[in-house]
Amino acid sequence: GTPQKYDPTFKGPIYDRGCTDIICCVLLVVAIVGYVVVGVVAWTHGDPRKVIHPTDSRGQFCGQQGTSNEKKPFLFYFDIVKCASPLVLLEFQCPTTQICVSKCPDRYMTYMTAYGNPTSLQYYRDFCTPEFGNSQKGPIEVLKDKECPAMLIPSTPLARRCFPAIQAKKGVIMVGNETTYDDGRGHRRNVTELLEGAKKANVVLETRQLAMKIFEDYTVSWYWIIIGLVIAMVASLIFIVLLRFLAGIMVWVMIVMVILVLGYGIFHCYMEYAKLKGEAGSDVSLTDLGFQTDLRVYLHLRQTWLAFLIILCVLELVIVLLLIFLRKRILIAIALIKEASRAIGHVMSSLLFPLCTFFLLCLCIAYWASTAVFLSTSNEAVYKVFNESTCPFSGQTCNPETFNTSNVTKLCPDAQCLFAFYGGETAYHKYLIVLQFFNVFMFFWLANFVIALGQVTLAGAFASYYWAFKKPDDMPAFPLFSAFGRALRYHTGSLAFGSLVLAIVQVIRVTLEYLDHRLKAAENKFAKFLLSCLKCCFWCLEKFIKFLNRNAYIMIAVYGTNFCTSARNAFFLQAHPSLVSRVAVLDKVTDFLFFLGKLLIVGSVGILAFFFFTQRIKLVQDTAPSLNYYWVPILTVIVGSYLIAHGFFSVYGMCVDTLFLCFLEDLERNDGSAEKPYFMSQNLRKLLKK
Repeated sequence: GTPQKYDPTFKGPIYDRGCTDIICCVLLVVAIVGYVVVGVVAWTHGDPRKVIHPTDSRGQFCGQQGTSNEKKPFLFYFDIVKCASPLVLLEFQCPTTQICVSKCPDRYMTYMTAYGNPTSLQYYRDFCTPEFGNSQKGPIEVLKDKECPAMLIPSTPLARRCFPAIQAKKGVIMVGNETTYDDGRGHRRNVTELLEGAKKANVVLETRQLAMKIFEDYTVSWYWIIIGLVIAMVASLIFIVLLRFLAGIMVWVMIVMVILVLGYGIFHCYMEYAKLKGEAGSDVSLTDLGFQTDLRVYLHLRQTWLAFLIILCVLELVIVLLLIFLRKRILIAIALIKEASRAIGHVMSSLLFPLCTFFLLCLCIAYWASTAVFLSTSNEAVYKVFNESTCPFSGQTCNPETFNTSNVTKLCPDAQCLFAFYGGETAYHKYLIVLQFFNVFMFFWLANFVIALGQVTLAGAFASYYWAFKKPDDMPAFPLFSAFGRALRYHTGSLAFGSLVLAIVQVIRVTLEYLDHRLKAAENKFAKFLLSCLKCCFWCLEKFIKFLNRNAYIMIAVYGTNFCTSARNAFFLQAHPSLVSRVAVLDKVTDFLFFLGKLLIVGSVGILAFFFFTQRIKLVQDTAPSLNYYWVPILTVIVGSYLIAHGFFSVYGMCVDTLFLCFLEDLERNDGSAEKPYFMSQNLRKLLKK
């Protein structure tokens, strides 16, 4: 880059600045207004009850308050055999009459047998259509008009739908202790035909039971999870406070501790592997065992511990080799971290700033998710002709109110006008997919904008520290708030520009992932290869744009230039022939050190959670809750601890990047003479031999 002219009045971020990238700012405001309009339209037309409640053949919700179905929460199928599987039933309709019922049938009965018994018939009426009432029709006529089901089968509610209570006894499939059943039309049929109608019910049921058990585990362990997360937060705070005063020692202690923790892990895995030698069933392979909901089963396999052993050995080897080859770079990185610690010490409020970013991101996610649900449920009920025999009108839309008097019933006597799905023919319904796409695009744009706002605010605050010749006397009173105000007042357009470019790339990546998902079953290998190449290219492009944006935001925070100028200046500043290798390595070394810090905090809290929830700590053995799956709270604590540690370290990462870019700018501007003194600290100058 070209050296900047020396300016004796330059004391960090320029305050006398103008608005940048105004066109992008206007574009963002228009897009947000459009997004609000889409949300309002979606909320006006949408009905989330369609997701919660099943719908009968007339498109009415089962269990909906204020309707005739208020006390009828379950959906009952007249002939389940005509349905393929419950998983399909959750989305599409079956070519059989469906009604809302107060409870699922608990006994086997046919309409023919119930017709002659008043008590049985009274019970049977609960599963007939409202038109049946006290009809005096004969049984044949009732079945022909499809006013009542031909048979009732003992059923259980699943996802608010009645499915046959199929069970296996000694490998024989039965319903109510019977292997065959009367279909109500004088034929005996095998229960396996019912299984075809509900073959996936067991999978859904197991998933539901798993979800219930996980929910139970959360209810008994939530306060211990919170305690674990509080410990992670306190550990992160202590770690950062210690970094403030003992950066060099802390980094080396951290490195040694990570190596020791990994070493202990390797030793423990080897001992477990050796202990299981010769034990019955321990030599079963992971592929033969398959997926088990109880993860403790895997701990009894030698292959599991061997896999852990190999992973930890590779990780240990990689870390040791990196430390050997990058020891000089680590010293420079430590000096930068020390400088970052001093900067954070003068801007302590920066540690809490990620909470603001997190809150705004939660708002973006909540708005996107609710709009997506309302858009997907804003269709109208569409009715179609369903029939058992061939019919020219099959699959055509129909009106249930006029269907019985139409020509369709004359040409196709067994045809029915049933609720098919939610759709629509209006312009709004035709462009729903476009609105959903716009919803996804706006989510990415706004989420990236919020992250950009956080980055430029932190960069402005830390730059004001670096460019203060007399630290902290030359710093503004509230550097974080003044940086936030400058970013919103002058650079909303530049932030919108950077986040727009990133959002476009991310939307393309999401589209490619969707296409890849759709093409999984395809045989076209060239298409799959091309898609894989595109996915790889756009992944690299996204990483590069994120790196470019981050540095551009630092330059925006300091100089108040527009996005393109800032990105170019930052890029050429780091692409200096004498600095390019140093920049790349140093950036990754600091990332690596921060990763070790996160690993240490997450690993320590994770190990503590593991020993606590598996009741291996004798002091608190009786206090630990009884769980179905102990991995549920452990994984929650580990993921939560990582997010907390990442929040604190992201501030450090931004601080290091800002100081490093300011340091490069310092080298370009100044030469260390009395007329052009360096702004960097003495320690940094010694290490970099400047």
